[in-house]
Amino acid sequence: MKNWLSAARPRTLPLSLSSILMGSFLAASVGQFNWLIFAFCCLTTIALQVLSNFANDYGDTQNGADLAGRVGPQRAVQSGAITPKQMLNGIIVLAIVCLIFGISLLYFAFKDASTDEFLGFLGLGLLCMLAAYTYTAGKKPYGYAGLGDISVLIFFGLVGVLGSNYLYTKTFDWLNLLPALSCGFFATGVLNINNIRDIESDTRAGKKTIPARLGRQTAIRYHWFLLIAGMASILLFSILKEQYIILYVLCFPLFFINGIKVSKLPNPDPMLKQMSLSTLAFVLLFGIGQFFL
Repeated sequence: MKNWLSAARPRTLPLSLSSILMGSFLAASVGQFNWLIFAFCCLTTIALQVLSNFANDYGDTQNGADLAGRVGPQRAVQSGAITPKQMLNGIIVLAIVCLIFGISLLYFAFKDASTDEFLGFLGLGLLCMLAAYTYTAGKKPYGYAGLGDISVLIFFGLVGVLGSNYLYTKTFDWLNLLPALSCGFFATGVLNINNIRDIESDTRAGKKTIPARLGRQTAIRYHWFLLIAGMASILLFSILKEQYIILYVLCFPLFFINGIKVSKLPNPDPMLKQMSLSTLAFVLLFGIGQFFL
């Protein structure tokens, strides 16, 4: 059980919930919140994140990125704590759990809506599962082509925030793209820290992440861009909505600290958890601020 919990990578879970919370807070701000939808959103997202982590553990070992001497935390399959067959079975189980939670979520969200909406979101959910698996697993994992950042921006930002918000409201507000991008940029920052940490092992394995392609110094400049873009996006949202109770700025120093530490530390791994928790704190403060408007 300890090995499976480690493979689930609990420190990544706050980040996966951040986009759901952001979408939920935006829905609550217009009086469209539903606790049942929120609960199943969280369960589905956590299951998807663990599925992704299992697939990442499995795929990186199979494709050679998790070799002896890697800088980051020990991986379950690479260390032998869990066999490849056991991990593949775990992935299958998590896929089934995702389907159960996801279909339950869509039932409660769209039971009074059209079949097209239900089927559309079902297709989106299946796409999320496919993206979670094929990031580093399979014959041609897109993470090895350097497309992980785009995927994180889309699924942890746009899909997570706008998709969850639509489940409550059944409407789309273009301005919500800004908080969605904010969450997406911060989530991509977490991935970038991970990739800076693994730059040497990824290069040896042919995993062409942005840091592996461009080098550490350029990756650090890219990290600063992600942090600043995330903060600028949410500030622009507040200005356009004329919302001036912006408690979330209290988290901005945490993002600057993250950028400074990532720039200076030889191994930025500790800042991965800090960035994840800072993003969660940012979203929570944003949500609290909505209740004072």
